Amino acid sequence: STYSSKVFRVTFLTLAVSVAVPVLGVTVLLDCPIDPQPISLKEPPLLTGVLEPNTKLRKAERLWENQLVGPESIVNTGDVLFTGTADGKIIKIEGGEIQTIARIGHGPCGGREDEPTCGRPLGMRVGPNNTLFVADAYYGLYEVDPDTGETKTLVSTKTPIEGQKLSFVNDLTVTKDGRKIYFTDSSSKWQRQDYLFLVMEGTDDGRHLLEYDRVTKEVKVLMVGLRFPNGVQLSPAEDFVLVQETTMARIRYYVSGLMKGGADMFVENMPGLPDNIRLSSSGGYWVAMAAVRPNPGFSLLDFLSEKPWIKRMIFKLLSQETVTKFVPKYSLVVELSETGSYKRSFHDPNGVTVSYVSEAHEHNGHLYLGSFRSPYICRLDLQHI
Repeated sequence: STYSSKVFRVTFLTLAVSVAVPVLGVTVLLDCPIDPQPISLKEPPLLTGVLEPNTKLRKAERLWENQLVGPESIVNTGDVLFTGTADGKIIKIEGGEIQTIARIGHGPCGGREDEPTCGRPLGMRVGPNNTLFVADAYYGLYEVDPDTGETKTLVSTKTPIEGQKLSFVNDLTVTKDGRKIYFTDSSSKWQRQDYLFLVMEGTDDGRHLLEYDRVTKEVKVLMVGLRFPNGVQLSPAEDFVLVQETTMARIRYYVSGLMKGGADMFVENMPGLPDNIRLSSSGGYWVAMAAVRPNPGFSLLDFLSEKPWIKRMIFKLLSQETVTKFVPKYSLVVELSETGSYKRSFHDPNGVTVSYVSEAHEHNGHLYLGSFRSPYICRLDLQHI
């Protein structure tokens, strides 16, 4: 028995070493696609009070299931909805019928590798005369006629701005008169197809909040040094612009007018990584979380934030798609007051009904929930939850 035990231990250790040494050797020799930086995040806020977990998002209904792919952002003119999808289409939904009205890129449009040519419409807004303004991650800012589908380039990613081209155009917000468009360029290094590299690398590269004047045709860089700037929203009085800084789980604001050029913090240490932000009927803001930071619980993103060496090991061995599978499928939407305090939150802890939520757009007593991956739009009745 003692002899057998010794043989087993020696055999086990021999096998372990024979496997571990080559794996470690390969890991050391392999290139890592990212150069991660340590990030200091505060302990996530406790999910208590108005942030208490619930299942309110499960009361939402799925609309046009398997007829849409990744409807990221949603806008409306009356009861007509518009959205942009992962296959590069700009969609009009009227009377329950789906119609493709425009496509900024061109085919083929299949997997992730096709995005740069296919295009990826992300942020979308309605301007004066019901004109659509669209932020395409790969092509730039566009104006789209919702009736004819005619597209007009406003800001192209091929045109250098202050000596640098746009790489990841993400979201936009438009003044009521339609003259100025504020938009985000999430990175000067990574494109949308590599958004997970951007999150994990944690660098503050690029120019991140820009302003386009439709009269003068000028583009100005307003803010730099943000880590994955994402959704943007003008305040109701249009006296400041909110910018979601996804990697840092916070929202910053840029003040124009008398304090032009001023920037400060609006909300820090959020319970998730914020994606898009939109106005709520109460005068506050709806914020969709691309991922949650559970507390109590384990947050993989927080755990890795100050461990760049582990990130390097992970991305030497695993693809982005594989790593994504380890991120909990937890959906969260919060409503903020006009001053940034939490008013209420809607959860779907396992993404049973609502998954990969990217935006919450309020219209006629309902919350329409966009998604960067799911094949449907969800609609939540705000009057019955």
